[in-house]
Amino acid sequence: MHPMITRGLTTLTLGVALSLSAQAQTTAAAEPAVAASAARSGPPAGFVAPAEPKPDETQAQRAKSQPGNNAPTWRAVRESGTTPGYSSLPGAEQGVLIQPFVQYPGSAKTTAGEAWRQVRNQWIIPYGGSLIFLAVLALAIFYWKRGPLGHDHPETGRKIERFTPFERAAHWTNASAFVVLAVSGLVMAFGKFLLLPVIGSTLFGWLTYALKTAHNFVGPLFAVSLIVVVVTFIKDNFANASDFVWLSKLGGMLSDKEVPSHRFNAGEKGMFWWGVLIPGLVVVGSGLILDKLVPGLAYLRGDMQVAHMIHAVAALIMTTLLIGHIYMGTIGVKGALGAMKTGYVDEAWAKEHHELWYNDVKAGKIPAQRSTPPAPNPTLQPGA
Repeated sequence: MHPMITRGLTTLTLGVALSLSAQAQTTAAAEPAVAASAARSGPPAGFVAPAEPKPDETQAQRAKSQPGNNAPTWRAVRESGTTPGYSSLPGAEQGVLIQPFVQYPGSAKTTAGEAWRQVRNQWIIPYGGSLIFLAVLALAIFYWKRGPLGHDHPETGRKIERFTPFERAAHWTNASAFVVLAVSGLVMAFGKFLLLPVIGSTLFGWLTYALKTAHNFVGPLFAVSLIVVVVTFIKDNFANASDFVWLSKLGGMLSDKEVPSHRFNAGEKGMFWWGVLIPGLVVVGSGLILDKLVPGLAYLRGDMQVAHMIHAVAALIMTTLLIGHIYMGTIGVKGALGAMKTGYVDEAWAKEHHELWYNDVKAGKIPAQRSTPPAPNPTLQPGA
């Protein structure tokens, strides 16, 4: 390499080294000053630094006693949940987590959903349960005091067709659907208080899920069979003069002789109108809304809550009244269940319980055999 280039590189390297050395000395000299300054600006004597914040002990305890109950999270949701947000699901209210707050007279400000929950838990459930309990208790006392109504009369062997096969099929279809709906509805309403402590949460969860599914699918069957029952029996359930006589004497329930009546007495007619037709239509209409089977409705949460309250009240009333009907049709009246099972009653039974209907049959005003009897089996004919 040329001597001039060599001397230049040596001079440049020496200069860079001297510069770095000077910077290091400056930094070392400044560090004690910075440390002294930091010492002068530190906390005064006797100062104790605050402890690190501890986790929310209340939330920790809640996590142990109530797993999954994240109250702070839902408290935040309550504060801002009524503000519409984004949701990819269809529906007018899908972007709102909680309904708007409302103020009812004499109550604190709350959401419409909470108000519905309070009505359900503080009014519908306790009063509805009490109504059903009192009905069962009254029937038990009546059966204990009076036993089944009707006398032990000798069979005449002459039968009158009280219900045709079609009438019995319509009745049993509607009755079976009602039993499924009533049992599933009662479990969903009262099972939390009566069954859950006995069978545990796991079994109760599966049971209620199965019954809820059955409730939703059997509901339309009940609706169709109800219409068939109403159309089939309505012609014999209009009031007449004999019904007022029957009511004035309470049907003879306090005596040893029944008051004469036509095919259905005033009590049975009242059950048809006030225990089946009117509450049944209300239950079916509100149930179709809850199942989202009515076209054209927006199905807002407020509308569904109103439909639920109407549905629950009508169903409890209907269940209470039909408990009486089931009692009278099974153990309450001798021979009543056999009439719906076979379709026939003996003349003596017809005369005792529905004398005016029996007289019309004997006079030929009403045929004793209203359905076409089945064709005889040739193999059973004498001499065959």
